[in-house]
Amino acid sequence: MMRIQKILKAGVAGAMVTLIAASAYAAGGAAEKMTADADVAKLSGVVLTQKLADGLPPSIKSSGVLKVATDLTPPISFHGEDGKLIGIDADIAAALGVILGVDVEMTDVGAGAAIVPSILAKRFDISISGINDDPELEKQVDVIDYMYDATTIMTIKGNPLAIKGLEDLCGKKVAVPVGTFQAKMVEAASAKCATPVKIMSIPKMPDVLQAVRTGRADATVNGYATSVYTTEHQTGNGKGLQALPDIRLAVGYLGMLTAKDNPQLRDSVVAALQQIVDSGAYETIMKKWSLGPLAVKTVKVNDAASMPAD
Repeated sequence: MMRIQKILKAGVAGAMVTLIAASAYAAGGAAEKMTADADVAKLSGVVLTQKLADGLPPSIKSSGVLKVATDLTPPISFHGEDGKLIGIDADIAAALGVILGVDVEMTDVGAGAAIVPSILAKRFDISISGINDDPELEKQVDVIDYMYDATTIMTIKGNPLAIKGLEDLCGKKVAVPVGTFQAKMVEAASAKCATPVKIMSIPKMPDVLQAVRTGRADATVNGYATSVYTTEHQTGNGKGLQALPDIRLAVGYLGMLTAKDNPQLRDSVVAALQQIVDSGAYETIMKKWSLGPLAVKTVKVNDAASMPAD
């Protein structure tokens, strides 16, 4: 039985991430106001809920703006043909804005490694991005676990190198996002190889995928959500990509991040998310992006340790 209620445990913590993030800040885009499209605005549960709006921190109530960090991981968050941010996170962010009665300004910070430092530095109030929860991350920030994922391997369509698992990556060129659990996973696998993996560390996920499409890399170790979407919606120059569906590696959640000294925001967002879960709006959004099986039933906080270890 396929176990897609699992997630890669993110390694987006520590001093290395902080150093990488310093340059990533400059690569980010401009803040974009997220407005609920008609298909989201009409969903049950996506309504102003004054009790939850009143529970927001005074600073956010005063400004009327929730500042959100994201990075590009389709279909979680990515740019549409018109350049606007779209995806699961864009829809959820817009729904949160309606429920909490605030403007949601979302900024692509340029690379996932910039997310944690940007929250710690109070540049943003929250991240809504494909960040993988793990116990080490929870020591730095509060993690709102809002969807599942798993890790798989992606290669060129048809899998010409007959890759069946991590052991088959030995001696191959493998692209991975900088500062992530996927990168650590490949490094650990490489240490067991007679011929080490040739690891290509690339800051942005779209560029990781493009490296495989164009033959610069033989494969990538990637999130299940992104892999499924990419396989169904081939974009970019080069050959088509293929997720290897029988491979399910690592387990856990994707989470939104808030500062540990901001429990009011955390609790308001958790309650708003649970409202759209209970109303069915959340599942509708997940199905819209072909990821219904990854929907959670209960929004939890700092729950990585509850997930299986393998």
